[in-house]
Amino acid sequence: MTGQAPLLAVEHLTMRFGGLLAVDDLSFTAYPGEITAIIGPNGAGKTTVFNCLTGFYRPSAGRLAMHVEGRLLLLERIDGFKIASQAGVARTFQNIRLFAGMTVLENLIVAQHNLLMAASGFSIAGLLGLPGYRAAERAAIERARHWLDKVGLTERADRAAGTLPYGAQRRLEIARALCTRPALLCLDEPAAGLNPRESAELNELLLAIRAEEGIAILLIEHDMSVVMGISDHVIVLDYGRKIADGTPAEVRADPNVIKAYLGAEETETLPEAIAADLALGAEPLSARLRGEREGPGATAMGG
Repeated sequence: MTGQAPLLAVEHLTMRFGGLLAVDDLSFTAYPGEITAIIGPNGAGKTTVFNCLTGFYRPSAGRLAMHVEGRLLLLERIDGFKIASQAGVARTFQNIRLFAGMTVLENLIVAQHNLLMAASGFSIAGLLGLPGYRAAERAAIERARHWLDKVGLTERADRAAGTLPYGAQRRLEIARALCTRPALLCLDEPAAGLNPRESAELNELLLAIRAEEGIAILLIEHDMSVVMGISDHVIVLDYGRKIADGTPAEVRADPNVIKAYLGAEETETLPEAIAADLALGAEPLSARLRGEREGPGATAMGG
């Protein structure tokens, strides 16, 4: 795709839960310095892929290869709690998981606990306030303040995280993940619940992270204004299988993608409408048509 070696190569990933096949023989690549999006209707298996990559699930089959600083690391063989520190894979979640009672700054310091614990000699140097630990602590605070500035939260550094507006909490979660110094940042629906202005600000933030920090981003999202506006590469899942893989322009014109979002009946009469829907980031058309078929409460997109 780009001529360079992939940062992440997912090969034949399969995840079963008893008789349910959530991810079915999925393969794709993500490249350094690029934004890769995974999209698909509800139940397509997107979050399950993230959970396999970040150690929450052990895949039933497949190979998850990260190429970091000349090393090949197989994520499926690394303990889940070590993936962030050893392989440089960090993530956020669909539902915000901040330490609500801690301050904004403290949330970012906690994200650097591995480095601080190592510098403290696992508590002794920290208790004694030795120079090595104090230097590491200053560096952690400086890094936290760097990301607070990037996400526009410097003035709220001493506020409890739980008191922030929803959009600010989303940005804080991203900043916390970035404090782990990831090679690959995995964002699970970061635009969920954001208004159009906040979604546009999110686009600017993610593009800046890629351009200024060189961090690759793997994105699950159902806001098409985000996906189509910033992604270099889009993968589409349906019922756990990959049905499309390419640039945003290629994906939004793919008949299989149109069929997955609308169903066979509507694709015969509305392909141009759904292509425009995907291109412009307007989910309501697909949501409304799916809802008419499936009844109240149905949604067109999601995990």
